[in-house]
Amino acid sequence: MLIDRFCQTEFSSYEDFKKNFRIRVPEGFNFAHDVMDVLAEERPDKGCLLWCDDRGREREITFGEMRSLSNRCANMMAGHGIRKGDFVVATLRSRYEFWIVAVACHKLGAVLVPVTHMSTVKDFAYRFVRADVKAIFAVSDERLLSCILTAEEETGHRLAARFVIDGEREGFLNFDREMERFGDEWTRIPNRNSDPMLCYFTSGTSGYPKMALHNYAYPLGHILTAKFWQTLNENDLHFTSADTGWAKTSWGKLYGQWISEAEVFVYDYGTRFIPTDLLRIIEKYRVTVFCAPPTIFRFLIKENVADYDLSSLRYCTIAGEPLNAEVFNRWKELTGLELREGFGQTETPVLIATWPWIRPKPGSTGKFSPHFDVDLINAEGARCEVGEEGEICINIADGIPAGLVQCYYKDEEKTAKAQAGGWYHTGDMAWSDEEGYIHFVGRADDVIKSSGYRIGPFEVESALMEHPAVLETAITAVPDPERGQIVKATVVLAKGYRPDPALSEEKKTAYYERIRKELQNHVKRTTAPYKYPRIVEFVDELPKTTSGKVRRVAIREKDSAPKA
Repeated sequence: MLIDRFCQTEFSSYEDFKKNFRIRVPEGFNFAHDVMDVLAEERPDKGCLLWCDDRGREREITFGEMRSLSNRCANMMAGHGIRKGDFVVATLRSRYEFWIVAVACHKLGAVLVPVTHMSTVKDFAYRFVRADVKAIFAVSDERLLSCILTAEEETGHRLAARFVIDGEREGFLNFDREMERFGDEWTRIPNRNSDPMLCYFTSGTSGYPKMALHNYAYPLGHILTAKFWQTLNENDLHFTSADTGWAKTSWGKLYGQWISEAEVFVYDYGTRFIPTDLLRIIEKYRVTVFCAPPTIFRFLIKENVADYDLSSLRYCTIAGEPLNAEVFNRWKELTGLELREGFGQTETPVLIATWPWIRPKPGSTGKFSPHFDVDLINAEGARCEVGEEGEICINIADGIPAGLVQCYYKDEEKTAKAQAGGWYHTGDMAWSDEEGYIHFVGRADDVIKSSGYRIGPFEVESALMEHPAVLETAITAVPDPERGQIVKATVVLAKGYRPDPALSEEKKTAYYERIRKELQNHVKRTTAPYKYPRIVEFVDELPKTTSGKVRRVAIREKDSAPKA
């Protein structure tokens, strides 16, 4: 097996795994050549990607075909002036072309920048300028394509090439037609392990999204994710529910999965998620391993699961937010399968998981990964005792291990803060019990996780502050049984937008409801729609410190207090 070239794969227990697992990182490693092209040579007819969509279309690509297609795509990019080190955006929803573009970028040495198709003009404008983007691949969607062109116009940043997938649009090159113009022979371009390979824009609690830059050793870190958390092998058809704009794709449907020689399954459900369609798809294609955020499982367990033959499933994993015991128990009751939780970030592979050698403990994420020296660190910088709450950190005193983010691109201050004291600081808090199980507490900052999405309060606050009715606002998370968390906006209205005190309570209620809907729609138009506040509360003033900073913690405490 190809994976044997990079690590040992057989272990007798978690203790054996933790003590003896090591990743061998070759010099000049390139996933596209040292994994994909090797598999194309050794197993050309084995399926590597099985794709379908909500319109009934299907496409299967073998490892041999992926080599040819990615070579052609790399030649196409080079033919349009894209070079090693250039940043290339892919905003492709769940189209199969994403995987062709990704492998091609790695061959060319271009830095792949996945971006959600729900992004707005402001999102693209920021990314184009910040990363000096050279080219873009976009799915055919009029709103999306218009946003891209408007972002270019507003910033004056000109892309060298724009490619549209599955459609036509003036100003964009048709992907399929353009691919036909180029050959499928490719000469390897040498790279160092430290060269930039992949960049994700990841939300924070202040400022605009950071650029998490990964190097060419990054894919090897996901051996942990795919082989040992998801337990994948060459016979598996693996389905991770995730859009290609998010890091969960790198986690669940790209690097580690192909290193494990599994076939990646992709379902492009378009613009509307229907739980019964997902169950039908798993049944039809005989998916063997399934991974999704708790939100998806919460929807699935409300359906009549017994109507579907899910007997092909042998393993299920879950990540994105803490797992509720009720979901764990109900899914096991319906399918006989335990949900195996995992934790990590855009900046990392899996760091904590319910590994196959240990029993699941609902309420705990599992135990630490090997390969990384992960631990809980307290405010004094010391490793925590059992039961003591601390920050999940990775020891980097001896360098950045394969799989961990190399830096925040163009932001030395945030990089230094994240790597302070010889540790990489995740910003996530947890505690360990007597058996070594890790119990997640929450973010040290205020990032909101809703339905598997990460939402930075600053982005939503910025959108709201553009509306003339808003004087001040604070964005916080509110627990939600369906989505894990939902966005709440606490708003102080500007003068001229406050209701007349003489109005009756009924008319005031109607007025606030109208303003609430107006603000929600404004956020949907200004930034990605999933970020809009589902709860909007109007107050006379926000709680603040003596220095004038908004105390979001006070809002959260008020929301979580028992109602009288």
